Amino acid sequence: MRSTSTFALLTATAAFALAAPAAQAQNTALNARIAQLAAQEETKVIAWRRDIHEHPELGNQETRTAALIAAHLKKLGLEVQTGVGRTGVVGVLRGGKPGPVVALRADMDGLPLTESNDLPFASKVKTTYLGQPVGVMHACGHDTHVAMLMGAAEVLSQVKADLPGTVKFIFQPAEEGSLPGVEGGAKLMVKEGVLDKPKVDAVFGVHIQAQTEVGNLSYRPGGEMASSDRFTIKVHGKGAHGAYPWNSVDPVVTAAQIILGLQTIVSRQVKLIDDAAVVTVGTINGGVRYNVIPPDVELSGTIRALNPEVQKQIWASIRRIATNIAESAGATADVSIEPYVPVTTNDPALMARMLPTLQAVAGPAHVHEIKAVTGAEDFSFYQEKVPGLFLFVGGMAKGQDPATAADHHTAGFRIDESGLTLGVKTLSTLAADYLNRTQNQQK
Repeated sequence: MRSTSTFALLTATAAFALAAPAAQAQNTALNARIAQLAAQEETKVIAWRRDIHEHPELGNQETRTAALIAAHLKKLGLEVQTGVGRTGVVGVLRGGKPGPVVALRADMDGLPLTESNDLPFASKVKTTYLGQPVGVMHACGHDTHVAMLMGAAEVLSQVKADLPGTVKFIFQPAEEGSLPGVEGGAKLMVKEGVLDKPKVDAVFGVHIQAQTEVGNLSYRPGGEMASSDRFTIKVHGKGAHGAYPWNSVDPVVTAAQIILGLQTIVSRQVKLIDDAAVVTVGTINGGVRYNVIPPDVELSGTIRALNPEVQKQIWASIRRIATNIAESAGATADVSIEPYVPVTTNDPALMARMLPTLQAVAGPAHVHEIKAVTGAEDFSFYQEKVPGLFLFVGGMAKGQDPATAADHHTAGFRIDESGLTLGVKTLSTLAADYLNRTQNQQK
């Protein structure tokens, strides 16, 4: 049985195929020019990436990066707005003809990690994060995202006379999250109107992928990346001397039973043949001495889901399991669930419409549909408002075994910079093709 998203993808692909030859014929010269300009930008894009990598900044602190971006966009003659969503930068490029509005997005922030790579441009930046001394590193490739979008802005500014519409460049802070209690990221940018004035019709974003060989693009229609929520469970018992546990209501043992109980949510309650899900306990805090049973223990963890209904099911299961196990032990449990980001969902019709563009940019053999992943992305907040596509660009050296490539969010994370030109070309061509095809369909 075909899923709804697969049926929509096939239907939209068939409909588009009828109009594709004429549209592709009109865009051939423009796309060839874009490819040529993207190749010419390679040295600049790599230099920008290395500069940003060497000077990473945490979420909502990206002042140096924002200044670099703003200066570049102003030099290109774009309309530039700074301070959006705290440190975000937005550039507007108006084409030579009226038409729709497309947005391209890159995230700017680094992570609190000390880099272990032996590179001449490795980060040496140090900071204090949540009271702990730590390094700062672009360990997820946001430096490459900024550089690629800066390159796309330069490419598109050189062909703006042939663009029927407007391109909005969104450079977003704090994709990795803000400090506790501080709002930021895509959610704040959307709240502050980044998709308005001019109103955006579609949005595209790319993410470098350290385990995918350079020259390749990956995508998935429908739910591509998981929602992400944080949960906290505070178990309240009764403290006692460790030698006399019968005088206690032991929150440590109760917390351990709750942790084991939570494992049955994914293994026994979620229909895994339809959707993957994750419930992970990441912290356990309680007690100050080995022979004292504390009165309280606190657990925290993450929830990942690829379906909003499954997400709600997991929320209810966590509350039920924690409170009932605690009650069975004579304790109580307070459960708090904080939604972070929704499911990153690629619009199936838009995916079908733009798939020929991806195949033309990278070659059909280098464009791959992938399974959903349980990582999360706040690009989903844009997709809640307008149709959007989020794609992966290969960043692993040719011939390397993916098993040997350092993972994202690790101190040894690294990217083969020869893959950046494809990212520039992909962003630029997606914007140009979307504007031209939308304009052609409206004629």
